[in-house]
Amino acid sequence: MKISRVVFALVLLAAAAAAYWRFSRPVEVATAMPTRGDAAEIVYATGVVEPRTWAKVTPLLRERIVELCNCEGESVEKDVVLARLDSRQPEATLAELKARQKLISSDYTRIAALVERRVSTEQALDRARSELSQVEALIAGQQTRLESYVLRAPMGGVVLRQDGEVGEVAEPGTVLFWVGEPKPLLVVADVNEEDIPRVAVGQRAVLKADAFPEQILEAKVDSITPKGDPVAKTYRVRLALPDDTPLLIGMTAEVNVIVQVSANALLVPANALRGSALFVVEKGVARRREVKVGIRGASNAQILSGLDDAAQVVVPFPEDIIDGAKVRDRRS
Repeated sequence: MKISRVVFALVLLAAAAAAYWRFSRPVEVATAMPTRGDAAEIVYATGVVEPRTWAKVTPLLRERIVELCNCEGESVEKDVVLARLDSRQPEATLAELKARQKLISSDYTRIAALVERRVSTEQALDRARSELSQVEALIAGQQTRLESYVLRAPMGGVVLRQDGEVGEVAEPGTVLFWVGEPKPLLVVADVNEEDIPRVAVGQRAVLKADAFPEQILEAKVDSITPKGDPVAKTYRVRLALPDDTPLLIGMTAEVNVIVQVSANALLVPANALRGSALFVVEKGVARRREVKVGIRGASNAQILSGLDDAAQVVVPFPEDIIDGAKVRDRRS
C-alpha cells in the first residue's frame, strides 16, 4: 500500500513539474521594430476609362439594318449618316399621304373657285381646308418619323466603336456607335457613400491597371456627382487622366484617392493592432500598450503616441497572451 502511495505521489509531482515547465517557459513570438515613412490615408474604388466628351448612338425602332458606314476609328462630322434602317414601309405610307394631299389640294382649289363664283358655300371650303391641313400634318409627322430610320453622328469626333451588321435587326436602346474625342480621358469610379465625405476635387489618385501591372499611374479628382445611387450606395467620381496616360478607353483600373499624407510617420504593421492596443516585449515580458492610432493603411498603421522607435512590437497581435506573460523572440 505504501508503494502505491509513493508511486501516485511521484506521478502527481511529475505532472506538476510538467505543468510548471509548460506554463512558466517563455512563449515564442515574432517581433518587429517600428519604422519611419509616409503614412497615406486612401479611399479605394474601381473605375472604367472613358472619354470626357462622347455619346452613344442607339436606334429608337426595332428594324433591320440596311446600311452601315464602316467608319470605326475614323473622324466624322456632326449629323453625318452612320447607319440606315429599313424604311420601305414608312416611305410607302408617306407616298400614299402625298398622293392624298395632291387630291385634296386639287379639291380645295376647285371648291375655292366655285366659292368665288358663288356656286359653292364657305362651309364646303372650310371642310376642304381642314382636310388639307390634316393631311399636311400627317405628312410632316411621317417625315419626322422617317428621320428615326437614319442614325446620325450626334457630335463631331471619332467613331470609337461600331457594332452591328447589315441584315441584323437593331433593337431599341442597343448601342450601335460610340462617338467622341479620344482625348482627354477620365476614369469614372463608384465610391462608397461612407467614403465620399473624404473625397474632394483636386485630390491626387494613383491607379493600378491589369494592362500595365508594373506601372503606377496618376490621376486627379475632377468632379463628384451631386446625387448618389441609393440602391448601390455609391457616388460617381470622375478622375482626370494626363494626356500621356497609357490607359485606353474601356480599360478598368483600381483607384486609390489619396486623402492625406503624413511624412516621417511612426509605422507598425497593421496586424499588430487590435483597435488601439498592441503588445511590446520588455525584458522578456509581453506588455499590453494602448496607443493613439492615426492613419490606418492596408499594411501599416501610423502611431501618434504611446510608442517609441526602439520598441519591440509583437506581430501579429497575440490573441492567447496576457499582459505580463514571459515571451521569447523566436528569431533569437
